[in-house]
Amino acid sequence: MLGTGSALVTRCFNTCFVLNAGEGDFLVDAGGGNGILAQFEKAGIDFHTLHHAFLTHGHTDHILGMIWVVRRIAQMVYADDYSGTFTVYGHDEAIEMLDAFCRMVIPSRFYRYIGERLIFRTVADGEEWDAVGCHFTAFDIHSDKTKQYGFNAILPDGRKLVCLGDEPYNPVTERYVKHCDWLMSEAFCLYADRDVFKPYEKFHSTALDAGRDASKLDVKNLLLYHTEDRTLATRAATYSAEAKTHFTGRVVVPDDLEVVIL
Repeated sequence: MLGTGSALVTRCFNTCFVLNAGEGDFLVDAGGGNGILAQFEKAGIDFHTLHHAFLTHGHTDHILGMIWVVRRIAQMVYADDYSGTFTVYGHDEAIEMLDAFCRMVIPSRFYRYIGERLIFRTVADGEEWDAVGCHFTAFDIHSDKTKQYGFNAILPDGRKLVCLGDEPYNPVTERYVKHCDWLMSEAFCLYADRDVFKPYEKFHSTALDAGRDASKLDVKNLLLYHTEDRTLATRAATYSAEAKTHFTGRVVVPDDLEVVIL
């Protein structure tokens, strides 16, 4: 987990993570700025092993860091220090935004590699592809704010991991989520703190909501992220306890830079 926080956090990094199933790294979102470069360094992740990324949507705390990732890899290509291609997958609106941002702010000597060595690949709702030893399926989460995709990934051993992006589970996505082995779900705060952090006004949910959904969906393991950052010292214990009032499986509430063994 490179970051676990929501949009306006200052005490941790915005939610983004790297999935590694033994055949290279797969980045999901990239936070809100060049702090992503520091997170890669702190995590000991080598950009040479990064050849795939997924962009859930175009909000600042997810897309702006991807510009820095693109620039870093393009600079490596320019220096003849990167092998192969780097592909960013995402829906049409997110990919169009990423390309527009990169065209405006990345020097032309680096931007010229986009479309050649750096591929921005638009994927449709329900589209499938293989990468890093996994089989991915993108799906529209039917966001109330802006177009956003999640995905499920069939791991090399056949288990299924589902990423819901940064909004609550929507029943229309049930076929992609039900019976999964790992559900990665946002939990903006505790239900007990809903009057303080006002998650529902922001189209987010709570640890209790996520636990209830995971129970209904027959999920085995629940990972909570995209939280507020005022309760980091107690977050793992309190969020887990609240989710477990409805969910009997394993609950993981990771810190930034924590490695979660699936």
